[in-house]
Formats: sequence, structure tokens, C-alpha cells
Amino acid sequence: MTPTSSSGIAFLIDDDAAVLDALSWLLRSRGIPSKNWNSAEAFLSDYSPQMQGCLIVDIRMQDMTGFELFDRLRTLGCPMPVIFLTGHGEVSKAVQVLKQGAFDFIEKPFNDNELADRVLEALAWDKSRRARGQQSHAIHDRLRSLTSREKEVLSHIIKGQMNKIIADELNIAMRTVEVHRSHVFEKMGVKSAVELATLLAENGISMSY
Repeated sequence: MTPTSSSGIAFLIDDDAAVLDALSWLLRSRGIPSKNWNSAEAFLSDYSPQMQGCLIVDIRMQDMTGFELFDRLRTLGCPMPVIFLTGHGEVSKAVQVLKQGAFDFIEKPFNDNELADRVLEALAWDKSRRARGQQSHAIHDRLRSLTSREKEVLSHIIKGQMNKIIADELNIAMRTVEVHRSHVFEKMGVKSAVELATLLAENGISMSY
């Protein structure tokens, strides 16, 4: 499996130059683009919220450790998955960061195929996360295109109410409800009330008026 350019980059952070070289070669052999930093501080100075991909971070580094970098990135709201490289005796700490949201940890000396496979999985996860975010933005844009009355009708539609009930509750003609319903479906890109309700639910959107 070779990631496309939109799949992101593996960001390698380790203070051991030999490890960085080995990781770069391994990922390159699997078609995975990567960039290297020899310290957590150096990576933070270059960090941008626009970065896409995953991080491979050594836990034990001089000055700022991998754990400290992870905490700092969480504070900055970095959503990229993090894979920790750990030495013997650090596993219990690595398990703790898994509970805090790290993607995985791999013990040194690591199995090349295992690490490369997990990096590909992390890149795929991040790509999926970005796609979900883009879909959510698109749905909110569609919602903003609705008129106030269309949003009112939408809130009744997703409750499963029929046109006559909606007309009675909003004190408008049933034909008017039908027109608004048609506009809502068209603007939201759906064909049924069930599809509309599912779309909103999957994106954590609640409509109530």
C-alpha cells in the first residue's frame, strides 16, 4: 500500500541520528514520505496546525521528552495520531499515554514491517479524520443556506412528523410545508427524512426550535 500525497507525512522526532536515518529509509522503502527533527523543541518551532499525517516520537530524548511533547501538542489542539517508540522499562508509561489518546507505542528494537504497517494505519486514520471534518464543514454550510422557516420545518422533519402535523404546529398551509420540505432536501443533498436525520446524527448536529 502506497499513500497518495493527500495521505500526509510521517513526522519523525528522535535525538538519535542513526534512528532517524533508519526510520527514513524504512518508510521510504514503503513509499511513505517523511520529515525529520532531532528534538521535540525543533519540531515545535516548525509545528503548524496545517500539518497532515502522523508523528513517530521517541519517548526518551534530552531536554523535552516525548511525553512532554505529546502533552504540549494536546494543549495546542494537534489532532494528528502519535506513535511512540519506547525502550524496555517504559512500557507502563506508554500504556498511560495510550489512555490519553496516543495512537500506539512500539518497543525498540522494533520490527520494520510492524512499524511501517502502523504508520500506514495512522496516516489512513488521519486522512479519514480530515475527510470527516470536511464533511462536517460542508453540512454546516448547507444548514446556513436554509432560511429560518426551512430550519423550523427541518427540525420537525427529523422528528418524523408528517406534513399535516408540521403545518398545524407552524400554523401554515400544508402545501407550504411541502415546498419547504422539498427545499430542505435539495439544499441538504438528501432524498428522505431518514437520510436527513442520519446525516445530522452522524455529524453530531441537533436541531431544535
